[in-house]
Amino acid sequence: MLITLKNILDIAESKNMAVAAFNATSLEGIMAVIEAAEEENAPVILQFANAAHGKYVPLEKIGKIMVMLADEAKVPVCVHMDHGNNFFEIKTALDLGFTGIMYDGSALPFKENVANTRYAAALADEYGASIEAELGAMGAEGVEDNIMGAYTDPELAKIFVEETGIDALAASFGTVHGIYKSEPKLDFERIENIRELTGVPVVMHGGSGISDEDFRRCIDRGVRKINFYTYAAKFAGDAIRKMAEETSGNLYSHDVFVTARESMKQTYGDAIRVFKNEK
Repeated sequence: MLITLKNILDIAESKNMAVAAFNATSLEGIMAVIEAAEEENAPVILQFANAAHGKYVPLEKIGKIMVMLADEAKVPVCVHMDHGNNFFEIKTALDLGFTGIMYDGSALPFKENVANTRYAAALADEYGASIEAELGAMGAEGVEDNIMGAYTDPELAKIFVEETGIDALAASFGTVHGIYKSEPKLDFERIENIRELTGVPVVMHGGSGISDEDFRRCIDRGVRKINFYTYAAKFAGDAIRKMAEETSGNLYSHDVFVTARESMKQTYGDAIRVFKNEK
C-alpha cells in the first residue's frame, strides 16, 4: 500500500516508534525491504539516493519498480527520494510516483537552504507528496569527520521549519553516513530540543552501527525515521563471500542475487524489530 511520508510518520508517532528507511539499489534490494516489512507487519520507507547510487542503476528505471512493488505491498510503504540535491531529480522522482522527497541543502548557506527547500516543498505539494529536509551537517566514514559546530542548532531548526513548512527534519546530532570507525556519541538532549521546538518528526541519517539501546533512546526523544543501509549491504557482501568460499564448481549469478536478498531481508527484519520500540 503506497502512502505519503507524512502519513507513514503519523503512524510512527502514534506508536512511539521509528519507521525504517532502507535504500534500494537493485530488484533484490527492493524485494528484501518489502518482504521484511511484510513479515514484521510494519510500515516501511523504500528509498533511493540518486547522488550515491545512480551510478549503479538509473532512477528512471528502478523508481518505476519501487513504486509498483510498494503499491502491491501488504503493509504501508512510502517511496522516497533520499538526499535529492537538485530539482531535476526531485521532479523526476515525483513524476515516477514517489510519495516523499528529501531536499538536501545542508551544505548551502541558511537563507539559500530555506529558499530552495520552500521551492522543493511546493513541488512536492503539487504531487500530493511530503518533504523531508536537512539542517546541520553529517560526516561520512568516521565520527571524526563530524564536529559539534556542524550539529543542528535547535533554535535555528525552529526557524527553518517555520519558514519552509517541511514534514520532517533530518538533523545532525552525532550520527554519520557509512561505517563507524569508533563508537558514536549521540547528543540525546539535542534531539529532544529539536523535536520540542520544531514540532516535526526528527530523521536520523547514518543509522548503521548504532546500538539497539541508543536507537530506542533516540526514538523516545522524537526520532521517527531512521535511514539504514550500509551495514545491510556489507553483511550481504559477507554472505556472498562465504557462499563463494563454500561453493565448489560453478558459481552462478542468480544464486548470488538470492543470497544477497536473503541476507538483506534478515538484516532489515532485525532493524525493523528494534525500531518498533516495543517495551
